[in-house]
Amino acid sequence: MKERIKLSINHMGGSERKRVEKVFDSNWIVPLGPEVDEFERRLEGFLGAGKVVALSAGTAAIHLGLVMLGVSKGDEVICQSFTFSASANPIIYQGANPVFVDSEHQTWDISPELLEEAILDRMKATGRYPKAIIPVHLYGMPAKMEEILSIAEKYSIPVLEDSAEAMGSRYKGKMCGTLGRYGVLSFNGNKMITTSGGGALICPDEEAAKRAKFYATQARESLPYYYHKEIGFNYRLSNVSAAIGCGQMEVVDEHISRRRQIRRLYAQGLSGIEGIKVMDNPGEDFDSNFWLTTILIDPSTGKTPDEVRLALDAENIESRLLWRPMHMQPVFSDAPYYGRNVAEDLFSKGLCLPSGSSLSDNDIGRVVDCIRVIFKK
Repeated sequence: MKERIKLSINHMGGSERKRVEKVFDSNWIVPLGPEVDEFERRLEGFLGAGKVVALSAGTAAIHLGLVMLGVSKGDEVICQSFTFSASANPIIYQGANPVFVDSEHQTWDISPELLEEAILDRMKATGRYPKAIIPVHLYGMPAKMEEILSIAEKYSIPVLEDSAEAMGSRYKGKMCGTLGRYGVLSFNGNKMITTSGGGALICPDEEAAKRAKFYATQARESLPYYYHKEIGFNYRLSNVSAAIGCGQMEVVDEHISRRRQIRRLYAQGLSGIEGIKVMDNPGEDFDSNFWLTTILIDPSTGKTPDEVRLALDAENIESRLLWRPMHMQPVFSDAPYYGRNVAEDLFSKGLCLPSGSSLSDNDIGRVVDCIRVIFKK
């Protein structure tokens, strides 16, 4: 059996082990520490805007962003439906109610047209505007942020930008995660860089970052004894994990460049196969990191994404169906949804191909060759 080609795994750059050993030697085996501070500085330099708070997970960052925006019990928060559940679950953590909005075809991200429709209808239904908007840069593709932010400003609703999959992606030259009031990054093992597990909240200024750190460290007041006036969370990143992150920041540009190159290899290799479309930037305003290369399979081919997934798996190649939209999840069956079946259509046609930055050109060629054989049958 040939070696398994995985979808997207961590890719070490070389210095991570030395940095972790340094942490052990200094006995900073605790949350916070000098590596956390350095990791935050490196992220700020990479992003070129905002103040960064390193956290235990991207999900924690979304939750903390909602806390910072004052989302509380009974509020409504608009969330893109076509995403992973971590985009929506923190809304429930706050006792708020998600309102899901469909995608548009160009980016697969939240539809600005349906976003405004949802805002107006929720005001009509509840007498209040939603408390926040969570767009998601799906698979690294930037959303139509200019339109989204214009609508958000029109109704004075802050935007919490889910860039968990979009580290290094740019919209009109600006880094994703720095466009909304707050932004979110993820450093899970399958992301562009990893800290094993981890994430970050991108804040607008130092004051907001200081407040976020307060909430992320149990909301302990500055007194010589433990005193709490607000509910806090244990969300800060460990010094050990941050040491890995500092090492990863040395190779982040290489990882992003390689993912983009992998998409180009797939586009070249799969060209000419009738009924397969490789996702690409829809225009010059969009510069995706192509965290995962995704394809759409036309039903006229007689093949379904799951049939292709299983055929690839038989060749020891891992692939994945697209995210099943949140409004199709049983846990969110009662949530309002505004859509035109775009997300459902994409889910029924799409497949994620192996895209990890450690994959070789030969690995990508093997995937391409297998797909070509599948579509000849």
